[in-house]
Amino acid sequence: MTSDPAATPARRRPAGAAVLREDVTEAIREAVVGELAAVGFARMSIEGVARRAGVGKTAVYRRWKSKLHLVLDLVGAFAADGLPVPSTGSLYGDVRALLEVTTHVLRHPVASAVIPDLLVEAARNPEIADAVRGALLDGQRRMAEGIVSEAVARGELPEGTCPDRTLDLAIGPLYWRQVVVRDTVPKDYLDDLARSVVAGLRAA
Repeated sequence: MTSDPAATPARRRPAGAAVLREDVTEAIREAVVGELAAVGFARMSIEGVARRAGVGKTAVYRRWKSKLHLVLDLVGAFAADGLPVPSTGSLYGDVRALLEVTTHVLRHPVASAVIPDLLVEAARNPEIADAVRGALLDGQRRMAEGIVSEAVARGELPEGTCPDRTLDLAIGPLYWRQVVVRDTVPKDYLDDLARSVVAGLRAA
């Protein structure tokens, strides 16, 4: 016997299939920024974030399983991941563009507040170290690989040039200046650093 579709009761949507409200997600992210500024990563808690956002803890846990994942999501939102690889037509121009992106990321208030704390936590916990590396380095490594690949194709760099060396030469000085020393970065500094990075890559 064929059942009558009209007589079949409508299937209820599983509770876990509920659509997450974007306005709540953004309120939580804004609350994280406030909590980081107020207490830092080590003292930040899901409870404090939820209270500041005006939501329950379950609203936070539906989106992120821990405060580490919440903060890494926030860091990843303004890191280099997802940005196009620079394509200026020259090694110097591409390195200069990479430096511009990096200095923009590092001067973001969330970065200056949380990256040092995350690195301390990463030194204590290999799982955190892997997560931090993915959030902070994967996008920039992809950009460096693209820069080196294009430079090799143009004959500006030799085959076998290591993309990680690009990051070592470029990101290290910026991190020291902006995060450790907390000094300003004038435009001519990025120009000079780009020239130094190009010279270092060619001399390797």
